[in-house]
Amino acid sequence: MEIKVVKVNNANASATATISNEIVEQKENKILKKLAKDVRIDGFRKGKVPPSVLRARYGDKVKADAEQEAVKEVYDTAIKELGEKDVVGEPIFSKFDKTDDGINVELKISFKPEIKLDGYEECIPEFELPETAKEEIDERINALLKTTAPLKAIATKRGLKNGDFAVIDFEGFINDAAFEGGKAENHTLEIGSKSFIEGFEESLIGLKAGGSKDINVTFPENYSNKELAGKEAVFKVKLHEIKQKDIPKEIGEEFLKKFLPNEEKPTKELLEQEIKEQIKREKISKLYSEELKPKFVDSIVKKFTFDLPENIVEQEIDIHFRNSFAGISKEDLEEYKKEPQKAKAKRESFRSDAEDSVRLTFIVNELALLNNISVSDKEVTQMIYYEALQYGQEPKAHFENYKQQGVLPAIKMAMIEDRLFQTLFDKAHKGKK
Repeated sequence: MEIKVVKVNNANASATATISNEIVEQKENKILKKLAKDVRIDGFRKGKVPPSVLRARYGDKVKADAEQEAVKEVYDTAIKELGEKDVVGEPIFSKFDKTDDGINVELKISFKPEIKLDGYEECIPEFELPETAKEEIDERINALLKTTAPLKAIATKRGLKNGDFAVIDFEGFINDAAFEGGKAENHTLEIGSKSFIEGFEESLIGLKAGGSKDINVTFPENYSNKELAGKEAVFKVKLHEIKQKDIPKEIGEEFLKKFLPNEEKPTKELLEQEIKEQIKREKISKLYSEELKPKFVDSIVKKFTFDLPENIVEQEIDIHFRNSFAGISKEDLEEYKKEPQKAKAKRESFRSDAEDSVRLTFIVNELALLNNISVSDKEVTQMIYYEALQYGQEPKAHFENYKQQGVLPAIKMAMIEDRLFQTLFDKAHKGKK
């Protein structure tokens, strides 16, 4: 079998061959011979089943396996001839034509491109780290005081207002019938928190302790409970008590110990310094992710161009294409099915974005190597477990769900990317000092 291998560019090659009928037949006979040793067929001793009987029963599968073996031989020979160790993705069949003489095959093989990123530092935008004002520190401390302050019933008999906490009983009805999950007793609700259906909290304003009220609301069309979505309801509400946050006027020792647990002698000054550093970290994180990263990515993708593995690009296009149909109407979907050319054009419209995405992936990989950035599987697991705890989910089940979806490599890549950009921007800032 003659195999012709052509290196198209630094990331792609093609392998063409004609697999003759004789080669396929030889491989079929080899498979049948091996099959005869193991298969059991009534009326024949093991290992004595005639090839003609095996061919009659398993012929189609044997032929398909023989053709697959022949194609693999084409692929293996091409890889050996190319001498490329970093083959990426699966080969693409650009031709698989069966003729009277055999099968004409053409495979497209892709491999990791050669990348040189000399001068990548020039792509990092100029920036100054944000400052933290005294007013921001005071505002954060006041917010902490409010968050941790206990609730205290008001002494006056005034009406309920925004910012108050109402202790209420309520029950919801649709068409005079109570519905499941619409009832609670002694529920504490912060007025103005928008944690209830629109109109509910606003309608309670002005009501005094001991008072009752019927509140008419309409559940949103996109409400999580589909049985209630879009329906009108009446809530019968009784207000037992009005409470407010009992915010201390001064920072006490108990408050300082709570937020400075590792300090033997916590002080207001130490707390202010800790809060200042916290706000600074938050601002830097926002600066890095929302301003510097997009500019850096746009600049480096434009600056460094190199040949991309075609199979990886095609996979990325497919992802963009599939995602574009997530919110599409049934009518539009049917139109694309009827007009294949329209669907093809839509798919092709994602090529530029897909190429940029693939290019960035290889750039990030190379930069991570240059800067000794890595993320272990253990770190990925820890991050997923922490995420699960934040959302009140069982960590192991959360991890297994990600694993089944096949997104663990993508999560790891995102973590490497975040760590890389933070390292690069930190270095850039230190370099200016």
